[in-house]
Amino acid sequence: MSSDPVRRGRLTGGRPAEVAAFLSSMDADRWIADADVRVDIAHLLMLDRQGIIERDASQAVMAALLEMYENGVPDTVFDDEYEDVHAGIEATLIAASGMDKGGRLHMGRSRNDEVATCIRVRLREELLTHLEGLITLRGALLEQAANHTETVMPGFTHLQHAQPTTLGHYLLAYEQALSRDFERLTDAYIRVNRSPLGAAAFASTGYPIDREMTAELLGFPDLMLNTMDAVSARDFVIETASACTILMSTLSRLAEEIVLWSSAFVRFVTLDDAYCSTSSIMPQKKNPDTAEIMRGKTGAVAGAFTAAFTAVKGLPMSYNRDLQDVTPSLWRAVAESGACIGIATGIIETATFHPDRMREEAGRGFSTATELADVLVREYGLPFRAAHNIIGRAVRSETITLAVLEAAAQDLSGISLVERGLTAERITEALDVDVSVRMRRAPGGPAPETVQKAIAMRNVAREEDRIWVLSEQKRLQDAEDKMIREGKTLVDES
Repeated sequence: MSSDPVRRGRLTGGRPAEVAAFLSSMDADRWIADADVRVDIAHLLMLDRQGIIERDASQAVMAALLEMYENGVPDTVFDDEYEDVHAGIEATLIAASGMDKGGRLHMGRSRNDEVATCIRVRLREELLTHLEGLITLRGALLEQAANHTETVMPGFTHLQHAQPTTLGHYLLAYEQALSRDFERLTDAYIRVNRSPLGAAAFASTGYPIDREMTAELLGFPDLMLNTMDAVSARDFVIETASACTILMSTLSRLAEEIVLWSSAFVRFVTLDDAYCSTSSIMPQKKNPDTAEIMRGKTGAVAGAFTAAFTAVKGLPMSYNRDLQDVTPSLWRAVAESGACIGIATGIIETATFHPDRMREEAGRGFSTATELADVLVREYGLPFRAAHNIIGRAVRSETITLAVLEAAAQDLSGISLVERGLTAERITEALDVDVSVRMRRAPGGPAPETVQKAIAMRNVAREEDRIWVLSEQKRLQDAEDKMIREGKTLVDES
């Protein structure tokens, strides 16, 4: 007879090993084993308070659950004979307290609402860890930006020299992008943080359960109210995987810049040896492998999102076993993106940037031509398109001098820039990279004082985000501590 407490009644005989392996969710369930114990404790406290389970049974089962809470879920729970962690834990409880007591825990619920609750409990924690990591990464970017508000470098469009900017401005762009990733994960967290417990299989239960009580014990501020939606909804999984995918696209872009900038062709940055590898045959090599792998992991996370979305898109209400295959995709997206946040933080914190090399490249490719065009507009009365054309004609000659500009102006617009007062000295000044950068003082621009103001603003926003994450972590921990105290009080009552 099977020792799986779920299987032994309705089904007979054993299973071929390949069938058992095919149906098993144990690999993914290891993520939620500890959460399952907490969900069991909350459910048992509710059953006891509502008088659904007798006190001696609730005390015996609670003692076994607290043993697992304090000392960890035993390895036997993950034995191949069980389909999932829920069956493994229930079998362990029955073995510890007897069928007459341990077999009563599952009253008023199904594995359907149980697993949905466990996933949400664990995912909340993972999301808060991601958010905490993003705060650290944003802090690393802001610190480096503060050190380089006057480090002039080239900006690029189409990977061609475009206009000069500063490294501080460049790094702030990534901090701002990551702050939006923070917002997306926070939005996902809000929808994850709703309790489906008490929905049972999908049609609730005839027992006089208290769903609000279990939600409060587990730190959920809201219920997934409709019980059919509660057990079948996996849009929170898709949303989280989507947010992780978008986050990875940001990190992949940063990784690509790091790979490019650390190359011998560019030499804008030197990475710490800890984040590099060498060649097994070429002793001179120092390769930015962590950044390259980060780029590659983006495909893994995007694939996990696609797998989860595809599995869910055609499912009818309410629970279908296909949903079991969604969960591993979630955990992969979470694990890979979380690891990349930490790696990216280390890369930025330990990177050595090279201002001299950046300045050397800042003025190449006529990158200050736009400022000269603006000078012709602001100071010499030309329409911008006329100034644009004149500068463009001069660039074609591969030199920008007063004589070249004068010839282009007379040929294209029939005007004399010399007669309007343009001098060689004014051209030289306009083409200076520092002048070009300082002129761009509008909010969000690269001028050093503008970047300094932006850094101050972004640090305030980051601190607000940090306080929110800490408060949410404390709120969940307080709820858990209160629940465990109640569980211990139940056991200690005579």
